[in-house]
Amino acid sequence: MPENTVIIFGAGATKACGGPQQNEILRDAYDKTMNDEALIAEAKRRKYEFDPVGGEELQALSKELTSQPPEVVDQLKRVLSK
Repeated sequence: MPENTVIIFGAGATKACGGPQQNEILRDAYDKTMNDEALIAEAKRRKYEFDPVGGEELQALSKELTSQPPEVVDQLKRVLSK
């Protein structure tokens, strides 16, 4: 991964915010945003590497990360807080 890479973890696509129906609405909105032509064009214009991951995949990743042993979760929190 290049040194100045920014990773955006879509909180709205991964957190349970108000039940399955609301979660589906948030995931759908996130997916639509990540596929927005204007957003993609702006990322290309700025020469950003743009490789979005879908909301369902982000939710699965979130579950995998948070189901780790407590010491791994603590280390992850330290790394992400920097």
